[in-house]
Amino acid sequence: MEAKTETAAAAVAMEEREIINNVMCLLTDPDATPLGAPMYLPQNAGPQQLQQIVNKLLNNEERLPYSFYISDEELVVPLSTYLQKNKVSVEKALPIVCQPQAIFRIRPVSRCSATISGHGEAVLTVAFSPDGRQLASGSGDTTVRFWDIGTQTPMYTCTGHKNWVLCIAWSPDGKYLVSGSKSGELQCWDPQTGKSLSNPLTGHKKWITGISSEPAHLNTPCRRFVSASKDGDARIWDISLKRCVIVLSGHTLAVTCVKWGGDGVIYTGSQDCTIKVWETTQGKLIRELKGHGHWVNSLALSTEYVLRTGAFDHTGKQYSSPEEMKQVALERYNKMRGNAPERLVSGSDDFTMFLWEPFVSKHPKTRMTGHQQLVNHVYFSPDGQWVASASFDKSVKLWNGTTGKFVAAFRGHVGPVYQISWSADSRLLLSGSKDSTLKVWDIRTRNPNEEGVSGLSLGQ
Repeated sequence: MEAKTETAAAAVAMEEREIINNVMCLLTDPDATPLGAPMYLPQNAGPQQLQQIVNKLLNNEERLPYSFYISDEELVVPLSTYLQKNKVSVEKALPIVCQPQAIFRIRPVSRCSATISGHGEAVLTVAFSPDGRQLASGSGDTTVRFWDIGTQTPMYTCTGHKNWVLCIAWSPDGKYLVSGSKSGELQCWDPQTGKSLSNPLTGHKKWITGISSEPAHLNTPCRRFVSASKDGDARIWDISLKRCVIVLSGHTLAVTCVKWGGDGVIYTGSQDCTIKVWETTQGKLIRELKGHGHWVNSLALSTEYVLRTGAFDHTGKQYSSPEEMKQVALERYNKMRGNAPERLVSGSDDFTMFLWEPFVSKHPKTRMTGHQQLVNHVYFSPDGQWVASASFDKSVKLWNGTTGKFVAAFRGHVGPVYQISWSADSRLLLSGSKDSTLKVWDIRTRNPNEEGVSGLSLGQ
């Protein structure tokens, strides 16, 4: 009898030790929706074990990759190491956000793989086609060029502009490319032939500062696009009608940037310190976003990647009909957006950024401060999880794309940072600077105020 009692006591003691060595966790999706009931997990569990648990909870037929976050910090070590380092209380269930990752990975960046020459003057703007098979470039030599990415060779040289080509934009279905010049005219090009689809589109009185196409999930074939100009107006054009159909007037100074959102509205940022929101059937102003104390330089949408690529993803699938393309584009947009509203970030000469949810409120969700000079460029990562900002203070900063909370600063440039760009898997960030270098940052190895990717620098 005593032996049985001792055995039972030992079993209870062992169970208590196991509970102490475990931690209660609540796994949630990025929208904070629980994936199941709270559960006890071993403290030695790390990302690899959590991957297996999440895939089992969600009954994924094919094992999908996830990354895990606790209080906006990525979990890259066992739970015990994280808890000890951050002195986290385990009296309550520990929330762990499970972020699905791209199922493809970008090749490591270590050197220049090709140099494609041809332009006679500086290249001022470049853009990949939605399916990633072509590259277009605009130059100070007044030409637009199309390049084949597979062979890294020139395809077509398009002439017709009378001044520098300042910006270009593809339609999300890949059927045409629009280019805008310093003299204010726009040209539409067929990427399959390199020929102009119309006479120059005129109406703007000063140079073009931005171009954005209507998303494919709203209208396919993609007929309409919007252009912004230093003349203070934005204009909606119909490529099939070959003319301007709506003029968006109301800004008192130059329009510096324009985005056609996935909800069907157009956002314009201006030197008059405001952001205006327009509906696109009659061009009525429906909201004005105020708060910046100086010029608005850059706008970015949380859904920007799926808006730009439309129905095209990493599989390279081609579509036989506009209806199928529109349906797939809508599915990709809805999956990317989820239940959350589309978010907008603005960067300004006042050294700050604002995070907005324009359909929820005309007031900013948060004010993002930390840069010591003007913010020149802001950009959401393709998965919408991060916001990167480039500033004349020579730094690149990383922010949480949902809350606007500061995450890290990347330093290493010795001149103003002009532009940034993301890899399609949201893991690598590229920055271009006046110091004539490009730097590649790996956000998985980020540390505040430390350089990423061992300071990988590509340049002269």
